[in-house]
Amino acid sequence: MNISPSRILKLSIVFAGLAGIMSEYLLSTIATYLLGDAVKQWTLIISFMLLAMGVGSGVSSLIKERLIDVFIFVEILLSFFISISVISGYLVISYVGFRYLVLYSLSFMIGFLIGYEIPLATRINNSYEELRINIAEIMKRDYIGAFLGGILFIFVAIPYVGLVYTPVVLALLNFFIALLLLYAFKNLITYKKSLLAACGILFLIIITVFIKSEDILFHQEQKLYMDKIVYYEQTPYQRIVVTEWQEDYWLYLNGNQQFSSFDEERYHEPFVHPAMLLANKAKKVLVLGGGDGLAVREILKHKNIEEVTLVDLDPAVTTLAKENTIFTNLNNNSLNDKRVTVMNEDGFTYLEQSRNKFDVIFIDLPDPKSIDLSRLYSYEFYLICKAHLTEGGMLVTQSISPVFSRQSFFCILNTLKEAGFSTIPYHANIPTMGEWGWIVSAKQEHLSQEALKDVFLHLDLKGIELNFLNNETLQAMAIFWKNAFEGLETVEINRLLKPVIFSYYKNDRWDLY
Repeated sequence: MNISPSRILKLSIVFAGLAGIMSEYLLSTIATYLLGDAVKQWTLIISFMLLAMGVGSGVSSLIKERLIDVFIFVEILLSFFISISVISGYLVISYVGFRYLVLYSLSFMIGFLIGYEIPLATRINNSYEELRINIAEIMKRDYIGAFLGGILFIFVAIPYVGLVYTPVVLALLNFFIALLLLYAFKNLITYKKSLLAACGILFLIIITVFIKSEDILFHQEQKLYMDKIVYYEQTPYQRIVVTEWQEDYWLYLNGNQQFSSFDEERYHEPFVHPAMLLANKAKKVLVLGGGDGLAVREILKHKNIEEVTLVDLDPAVTTLAKENTIFTNLNNNSLNDKRVTVMNEDGFTYLEQSRNKFDVIFIDLPDPKSIDLSRLYSYEFYLICKAHLTEGGMLVTQSISPVFSRQSFFCILNTLKEAGFSTIPYHANIPTMGEWGWIVSAKQEHLSQEALKDVFLHLDLKGIELNFLNNETLQAMAIFWKNAFEGLETVEINRLLKPVIFSYYKNDRWDLY
């Protein structure tokens, strides 16, 4: 069955739009991982693409003849730049300045070629359809392709194909479209042999990228870490990397350290046990985040525990914690305990929909380094948490560093107070993380500020199996240095509609970390 050249041309626009938008999303994901600040990187990458499409559309008006030859060559170029999109970012992984240059240049080039080919396709298709239908059909197919690309990126490419091979699949797709165009318009092409040769070279490049990508990406990513990478995975939510040095392991999410087995008890023991003791024989506990299972390990040391609900967005992390021997050895197989229920969903959404009440709520979430994470440190979120606490229930949240991130630490403290909590901030030095802070909170109507502090300072840790914490250490954690809270009163409350903690976090002194 013969397919008209017009249909093949319009089909090529669908796939060009699909491949183009997926490539931009890939570049945005890589830029977030390598450069940080997801909102900034996604905004800039897509903005560069849109600007480039406008420039490409304008430049295409300079072409007056051999439109089909030029269109096919643009398709070949598009396929080439898509194929190298991810690997190029990793090849300059050791050079921060070049990361920006390469990733934004690739975004611009792919956008330029998409913008360049749409007017060409419209002019070529003008021979087959009248103007009003022609323009509508070409634009419609480009938008449909972009929509399909977004759906495939989220639900197929990232979870099943991965960052390494998605560009290869997209490049091959455009490659076969170029071949189909060569066949469909064979009688109208001037430089057929040259275009076929270009296709041959392109195919060799794509196959080379396919064969070498995994090794190159692993080798280049290894340069980001001092220690040997023993596990890595790209999920729809983040990049997971586990490294090993001697007999210790480090977990990194999007390049940010989550824990080191060298000293993780210095984080998890202070995080868990004060709140568990303050709640007095807690039976039902909620953990938001903490998918590695280390906090749950500490919670299960308390004999009265009947039920632990852990809510972590990324199933890949909790699967590691349940199945990978590195994690199960560290967390004592805690997530496989029959008292533990693991739910993979957003913590904010879970609490909005749940009717359960808990004796203790642990908030063990990533730092508020993005707008979406900042809502999990908001006044509104803490009000929801408060509504889910039993009478006498306790809430504790990791609160970043009171040294390197003072404003963010103050912001969390003030926001909890505004939400009606009595609070006790405390801190400890963790060798691999620096000075770190937590805030344990009780409903003001249950415990006043003074009463909470008095109880905190007289907690007895005897009878709990601990590697780091003792009574004296715990009391010392509630003591801060001179002028530690200077400027506290000037720090604003973090709200959903005014996420000030995001700005505080960006402006804190992480350069000293």
